[in-house]
Amino acid sequence: MKDHWKIIVWLIGGLVIGGALQFWAEGAPASPFALKEVDGHVEVRTAPPKSEVGVGSRVVAIIKDKGRKNEERLGFSDLASYDKALKSCDIGSIIWYESAAGSLSQAALKLDEKSQRAMLLQPFIFLANIFLRLLKMLIVPMILTSIISGVVGLGSGADLKRLGSKTFLYYVATSMVAIVTGLILVNLIRPGDGAALGLAASDKFAQASDASFIEVLIRMVPENVFAAFGANASMLQVIFFSLLFGYFILKTNEPHRGTMTSSFEASFQVMMKLAAGVLKLIPYGVFCLLVKVVGQTGFAVFKPLGLYMFTVFAALAIHCCVTLPLVLKFFAKINPLHWMKAVAPALITAFSTSSSSMTLPVTMETVEKRGGVSNKVVSFVQPLGATINMDGTALYECIGVIFLAQYYADAQGFVLSLSDQLQVVVMALLASIGAAGIPSAGLIMMVTILAALKLPVEGAALLLAVDRPLDMLRTVTNVFSDTCGSAVVAVSEGETILEVSTSKGEEA
Repeated sequence: MKDHWKIIVWLIGGLVIGGALQFWAEGAPASPFALKEVDGHVEVRTAPPKSEVGVGSRVVAIIKDKGRKNEERLGFSDLASYDKALKSCDIGSIIWYESAAGSLSQAALKLDEKSQRAMLLQPFIFLANIFLRLLKMLIVPMILTSIISGVVGLGSGADLKRLGSKTFLYYVATSMVAIVTGLILVNLIRPGDGAALGLAASDKFAQASDASFIEVLIRMVPENVFAAFGANASMLQVIFFSLLFGYFILKTNEPHRGTMTSSFEASFQVMMKLAAGVLKLIPYGVFCLLVKVVGQTGFAVFKPLGLYMFTVFAALAIHCCVTLPLVLKFFAKINPLHWMKAVAPALITAFSTSSSSMTLPVTMETVEKRGGVSNKVVSFVQPLGATINMDGTALYECIGVIFLAQYYADAQGFVLSLSDQLQVVVMALLASIGAAGIPSAGLIMMVTILAALKLPVEGAALLLAVDRPLDMLRTVTNVFSDTCGSAVVAVSEGETILEVSTSKGEEA
């Protein structure tokens, strides 16, 4: 729990310093349009690209919270009244400019870079950007080594093939159900609509959103795999190549198969150590990020983040308390409450460490001794699950990316299409396979998905501010799903499990 408290202390420090800068240092929103006063009215001198209100247009009002219950129209007729209207708007919020002809153009408000507050924030922004670049550095090698080592870990013997196919089918099925649960909730609650996050908009995502899902599938196949390795936006291609490479390692004769397997397993272990080292910087990254966010936009950003957290909590609760118990009831034929009680030590350890890999020894012992699953099944299913089965992480990545995509879509006035969301589903499923079982590793995978969708990765850093409690709960979900997988596979192999309950005279 030491790391949790360390993050909380630095988080509070970031809130305090960011709030102090917000209160004491002068700062105002920068005008998205350069305006001039002409004959008693205001005209546009220069406009942002693709603006519906062009140069020379007469502007008469700013509209706040357009299309919502608290919509407010702020009219103006000169630059003084315009400045007053602009200063009443929150930095980071989305506003609409209305022309005399009735045209509307939206813009996200940013902090004036020449203001005193912006100057004081520069050191924190610099350090936050360094942390982001370290996260980006991990993406390709982490995905490549993790997926290849996970595939070759399935083995090639008859027993391993049988166990591997059952285990992999369970992991893919439950992860997909988790992702769809998250997708449904985030579209029902829509935490990103109208959010004042203060993030720069992305024209590239608006362009990418025109691609159909079929085109996305075609783009999964790399024309040049080395070019894909050099671009974080080509992660689907890297994942596709990694799956094929791992599969054909299993088809290769010895001694080459063993050599390649050992090499990639060793490389993955090195990458896990490197990722763990980078993620140790999270408390300081959270601190710099919060100083930046609160200093720029104030505390309004935490309202949409709170709604985002609620969405993740609700989806995790549904998956843990409804989906997985139903799987236990109908596929393992055991009482879900009895199973939860049996594996409770592993769930408590997962909650306190936020690491499925660190929890693995406890999970294996718990499932075998308290759950009654054979060592043959436990020794295969649990290590593989700690590597590739990340139901909670996949769900979290889907909700987080859609939340940010909703914000960008709202900020730029385009529709978040079904094709975009299906791409997120595929990426979340595949990226969860490549997520290391260490604290906050899901953040690296979220950066991967954002990069593939051509969305700014700064959004993932913003979510880092509220990540720790979500990380603890999604790790519990990951570990619980792993234990359920052992139960399902064991029963499919003809084993009688949950001996703790049957010894007490209860029906398993």
